[in-house]
Amino acid sequence: MNYQTFQPHPDLESLISCYWTLEVPSTGDTQRQTIVPDGTIEMAFILGDDIKRYTSESHFIIQPRAMVLGQNTTSFNIEPTGYVDTFAVRFYPYGFANFVNVPIKTLANKETPIEMLFKKTVAQDLEQEIIQASDTKQRIEIIELFLLKKLTEQTMADRIVRTTIDTLLTTKGGTSISEIFKDDPSKRRQLERMFVNKVGVSPKQLGKLIRLQSALKMLLNEEGGTLTNIAYENDYYDQSHFTKDFKDFTGVSPKEFLGNENMALSSIFYK
Repeated sequence: MNYQTFQPHPDLESLISCYWTLEVPSTGDTQRQTIVPDGTIEMAFILGDDIKRYTSESHFIIQPRAMVLGQNTTSFNIEPTGYVDTFAVRFYPYGFANFVNVPIKTLANKETPIEMLFKKTVAQDLEQEIIQASDTKQRIEIIELFLLKKLTEQTMADRIVRTTIDTLLTTKGGTSISEIFKDDPSKRRQLERMFVNKVGVSPKQLGKLIRLQSALKMLLNEEGGTLTNIAYENDYYDQSHFTKDFKDFTGVSPKEFLGNENMALSSIFYK
């Protein structure tokens, strides 16, 4: 696997985490890969062969070749049909809401073709430009020009939402919403409504995803020692609480995750 990341333009760096590319040669022995939710939204362009996304153990769909992957609250399985060549934009949790008018919650747990989010001719032109670009540098220039045109001050995520997300990121998901608004609890309901519209998941769900990612990185990088230590470092009540949350999101226990071939792609993403 050849996975690379690239930093965004300064005018977009508060909304976009990175651009990334993934290339995997075609082999006769393809296998499913489990993708673990990470609390971000991505716009992806499939430049290689088709990719299957399994909707059950035996049924699958072919992912759109130009799509937005909304917030996922559970893991899912994909499988390449041949050569993998993908270019994608990874948005911060509040980032993508600044470029579209649809409620972000309608994008959750599925792929949405970009022509359903932008004017059809505009989306088709963007897709063709990305396909025909000579290299990653040119693709980044194309997508940044597109996004900068879409960006307006009026569509910036509400400050209260961004402040909350920044707090969750800073504390690795360890701060409760009640604690954030302890001085003015009346704002909590307002925040939760705005949050779901802008981010696609509730503040509590995003906090759990961020906390899981922090623990997952410690696990993959062999930091923290025992599972109990990793649990306490990330504000879980105990190891059983950590294991339950981990299994809810990934489908396997922390011990089963390590060395699992089906988790190889998630491992390089989150390590």
